[in-house]
Amino acid sequence: MTVNNIFEFLNRLFPTDTACDFDNVGLLVGDGEAEVKKALISLDCTFDTLNEAIKNGCELIITHHPVIFTPLKSVTEESIIFNLIKNNIAVISMHTNMDIGANGVNDCLCQNIGLKDIKSLIAEDGYLLKSGEIEPQSASDFAKHLKSVLGGRIKFCDGGKPIKNVLVCSGSGGDFLLDAKLHKFDALVTADIKHNKFLEAKDIGISLFDAGHFETEDIIVEPLKETLANEFNSIDFITYHPEIIYYA
Repeated sequence: MTVNNIFEFLNRLFPTDTACDFDNVGLLVGDGEAEVKKALISLDCTFDTLNEAIKNGCELIITHHPVIFTPLKSVTEESIIFNLIKNNIAVISMHTNMDIGANGVNDCLCQNIGLKDIKSLIAEDGYLLKSGEIEPQSASDFAKHLKSVLGGRIKFCDGGKPIKNVLVCSGSGGDFLLDAKLHKFDALVTADIKHNKFLEAKDIGISLFDAGHFETEDIIVEPLKETLANEFNSIDFITYHPEIIYYA
């Protein structure tokens, strides 16, 4: 099996043409015709990820966050791109297209949270969000539940009413607070929330939860491994969940 075989399969699941305009997805580094016997799946492609791939003899790294996001002005020996090429390791990145796809990041987040009656919602900006229901509970109890299933640390504000209808956006989704208001959701679960968004949420009566960027997205890694392993039984897929951010 080749890098292209794996990319073509992933592209059927999460078409690259569904990614946001600002995004950079697909086969971003390496030779598409290179044979793959072992591949590593991780949220990011850092030097730690690269070293893990080298240690395990991987020819391919599959990530959620693009290894190349902004235009490159140079590729020197200190750069991750140089060292990927030097070690003959390709990188496929599936970002916003995997966020919104069936069984993608947002679906996995809903399932991990335990939401019922999961539905899709097209946001005002055209982005595809997910929503679902929980047994009515307080913001404090829901925060404790999120911590128990996602880990990390939960920041939240209490909208002042029981939570039943929940809007979900993995990663940075604070700007979707307007959509939560328009569609009368009790809560929004996302990450990377700025202080003013908590103030705004409190004022409009919506409980807002910052469950961590890593924690709301890393939940795709193990399901993606299972999907790929079922399709390519000749390839050994491994996963990597590095601890990047620590809490005092």
